[in-house]
Amino acid sequence: MRWLLRKCTVCGKYTLNQERCPYCGGMVKVPHPPKFSPQDRFVAYRYMIKYEVKSFKHVIGKE
Repeated sequence: MRWLLRKCTVCGKYTLNQERCPYCGGMVKVPHPPKFSPQDRFVAYRYMIKYEVKSFKHVIGKE
């Protein structure tokens, strides 16, 4: 099933528009979390990326 609902990354409003927010023109993303699977083969890679980004933000001074 495809997700139809999108959320604006700028103003936080929900829309059905796939490209841009009709209110502010910001980018939209899918607000639903990914499906969970106990047999997830890529969880180690996602954790590595998550902690690399977190440590990079700490190094450049953004929280």
